[in-house]
Amino acid sequence: MQPKTKHRILIFGATGFLGDAIYKELNAYYKTFGTYRMETRALQKNQHLFHFNIEEDDALEIIEAVKPTIIISAIRGEFGAQIVAHLHMIDYVASHDCKLIYLSSANVFDAYSQFPSYENDKTLSLSKYGYFKIKIENQLLKLPKRNYLILRMPMVFGKYSPRIKEIKTFYAEKLPIETFPNLIMNVSTDSKITQQIHYMINRNKCGIYHIGSNDLVHHEDFIKEITNILELKQPLIKRVYTTNNDRHLAVLPKDNILPKHLQFTSQFILDELKLNL
Repeated sequence: MQPKTKHRILIFGATGFLGDAIYKELNAYYKTFGTYRMETRALQKNQHLFHFNIEEDDALEIIEAVKPTIIISAIRGEFGAQIVAHLHMIDYVASHDCKLIYLSSANVFDAYSQFPSYENDKTLSLSKYGYFKIKIENQLLKLPKRNYLILRMPMVFGKYSPRIKEIKTFYAEKLPIETFPNLIMNVSTDSKITQQIHYMINRNKCGIYHIGSNDLVHHEDFIKEITNILELKQPLIKRVYTTNNDRHLAVLPKDNILPKHLQFTSQFILDELKLNL
């Protein structure tokens, strides 16, 4: 184990799917703190974790108590409350030697459909979720570049991911699993994202990064591969057509390329899932 460095990292949403994976990855190397929403005895005993209800509590109180050099936002919650919390994070970052790492989404480009999207493409969304993500990104972009890292992610899978849990639940309850035959996307897993974040912290990266597989796959094909890996016999599939033509929702890198050992294909993700599911 490497010695812990000078960084003090605060993860908002440290007990969610991605936040928990990031916390476990970084905790051995940095002074790492986090927030949780649901009270349990085990969490209350962890002095590095703070209770935080985004709809009721002030993010600034926790930030000022921790005095982080890096804030990672992996938090979920009501959109209005998230915007207020992120404005508090941004205010702190603007006046301190601190960087905000924001987990964004391919949905900031969901108004476009003909091509995959790259880091410097103009964002535009038709969905409430994508519009909300753009709103926070735009506030971050007002900061000096050294103070932010925007990570746009595609669909994320993993052993404990909500998407895998949903597939298992729907199958158990004999409900149809939705696939989108015309949706072209790229993919990732929690383990790949945490490795990439760790590298970017070590190398003091900033700006906008697109972190996903460097190839594209149809949503329906990928979900069917997962049902095979899970050994689900004759699952019910509901094919959903939102358009007559192929529609891209994929974020590919062009300007900010990570090193080879942090690049991967959709097949690599399937192979990783085979080992872990």
